[in-house]
Amino acid sequence: MGILIQKFGGTSLSTPQAREHVIRHVKRELEHGYSLVIVVSAMGRKGEPYATDTLLDWVSQNGDALQGREKDLLLCCGEIISATTLCSLLEGEGIPSTVLTGAQAGFLTDNGYGNARILDVRPERILRELRAQKVVIVTGFQGQTEDGDFTTLGRGGSDTSATALGAALRADMVDIYTDVNGILTADPRIVEDAKPLTYVSYTEICNMAYQGAKVIHPRAVEIAMQAQIPVRVRSTFSDNEGTLVTHPEGFQDVQAGIVDRYVTGIAYVSNITQISVDCPDGNGTGVQLQIFKSMADAGISVDFINVTPTSAVYTVFDTHSEKAIAELQEIGLRPKSLSGCVKVSVIGGGINGVPGIMARIVEALSVHNIQILQSADSNTTIWVLVKKEDMVQSLRALHSKFELHR
Repeated sequence: MGILIQKFGGTSLSTPQAREHVIRHVKRELEHGYSLVIVVSAMGRKGEPYATDTLLDWVSQNGDALQGREKDLLLCCGEIISATTLCSLLEGEGIPSTVLTGAQAGFLTDNGYGNARILDVRPERILRELRAQKVVIVTGFQGQTEDGDFTTLGRGGSDTSATALGAALRADMVDIYTDVNGILTADPRIVEDAKPLTYVSYTEICNMAYQGAKVIHPRAVEIAMQAQIPVRVRSTFSDNEGTLVTHPEGFQDVQAGIVDRYVTGIAYVSNITQISVDCPDGNGTGVQLQIFKSMADAGISVDFINVTPTSAVYTVFDTHSEKAIAELQEIGLRPKSLSGCVKVSVIGGGINGVPGIMARIVEALSVHNIQILQSADSNTTIWVLVKKEDMVQSLRALHSKFELHR
């Protein structure tokens, strides 16, 4: 057997009972003959002692003046505690193990503290430890610069660490363990009949992740896709194999033949403000340049852009809306805004070139008198903007319309 990467998130490590499940998964894969590299996140979630958000709160309560370099040095502590704890437990079970920091594991990054980009992964130390028949536990979410400074990779960074190691080591598989049993067709807290997916393509899960599904970070999926390393998203608390993420041709590994489905899932991003600006006197091009240049200069990310000769409509996060409106007013424009909107996404690799998908979306929403404020599409996704009060009904109606519960 080859190399298997196992990544365990914070909830998988936060209690003694959860850690027992982790050890069970480790033992099972060792019995199957794999060489194991385990990537860990910091334990628990905000409020628990060693969670990343707890460490950030600690900084804010003690001056809130740490520079990025020093803040990253602190944040790396959470994963180190997780890794050494797991190492101790595995050694207690008679399983030879060793801990490597992101730096020791070979992660070289730029100096974008708080959201560093991986420049290279040099896994020679990992390979030496694997040849010594050890389980290698790597602290996720972190690396180091050429100067030896600790860096962190941003939200979802441990997922990114796992797939980057999978690519560097040419692993057979990357298993991402979470507190849910794979990837679902929608958020089960809103859509009660959301169904676990047996498989999704890299492109589909990237779109689902970018559009609000929080099961795996899109940066991690992009790395796996480039390296063609399959990923499984599965539950720490079950032996179910979860959801396989791979190229469509890999689907035949999990079932006989390929199901020709149009839509895979429904996702959403909330707390969005729609901004619209009229372009008077037919000077659309000049005004549009002013609009988007002012947003860029102010460091405001824009999305959901619709431009016509007489208007420009786009969205920003609610937290940036006041600043965006002020910037536009400062250059003499009179924007209109609508806050508290939700971007709902219908995602599927079979959408492209299929007539009637948009008609079904409009039909599903119009039955419930839900107004579509904006729409856009790509090869694998159709987006609609709706008011916050229509979010729940929109997700349920679209999930039902495309029969994703079956």
